[in-house]
Amino acid sequence: MSKKILIVEDEKSISDIIKFNLEKEGYETLTAYDGEEGLSMALGDKPDLVLLDVMLPKMDGFAVCKKIRETSLVPVIMVTAKEEEIDKVLGLELGADDYITKPFSMRELMARIKANIRRTDFADLAKDNPSDVQEFGNLEIDMNRFEVRKNGTPLELTQREFELLKYLAVAEGRVFSREQLLEEVWGYEYYGDIRTVDVTVRRLREKLEDDSSDPKYIMTKRGIGYYFRRP
Repeated sequence: MSKKILIVEDEKSISDIIKFNLEKEGYETLTAYDGEEGLSMALGDKPDLVLLDVMLPKMDGFAVCKKIRETSLVPVIMVTAKEEEIDKVLGLELGADDYITKPFSMRELMARIKANIRRTDFADLAKDNPSDVQEFGNLEIDMNRFEVRKNGTPLELTQREFELLKYLAVAEGRVFSREQLLEEVWGYEYYGDIRTVDVTVRRLREKLEDDSSDPKYIMTKRGIGYYFRRP
């Protein structure tokens, strides 16, 4: 069964080019030309991935991403029109899984889409595997089923957040540089920058920690990177 990609892009010429290339690769496509329509389709049509432009009429991409994340963990790739750090960071803060900056090559876009969908497929398969729960203080991580509980209460993590947490927890105590984490967790030739890791760690801390400013699980090794510590 072909995967369904929602393209939310107000420039029809760009949307048509993306649509053509995705369908050539065997994907089913949906298109929306403003933020309100995109949000409605993202929640109602259940796509396998959302390609979401930042600059949209009626509702910008940031607002759409935030609303999507209130009820859905569908992979979201933000499309930014300019090389501005704040756009990338804000998108990731709001729960986007990835971003790509215009102008981009179709080869790069396809690589990102395939990597994010492959991640989703793996997560779905993993949920059918036997439970493998590991406990770290009041945190339970089910390594096979992509589930995390704190004091018995399930936490809503994006797949990227879960993968980063799992990668660090499995190698408990080992320090990884941001570059290593980009290569290992993001899982393909990544064109982003190391701030991506910082933002994802910050989001994780907000969900895992009692006080994200005084973390007990994901620790910073100043000047090097991050590591996981059992409380």
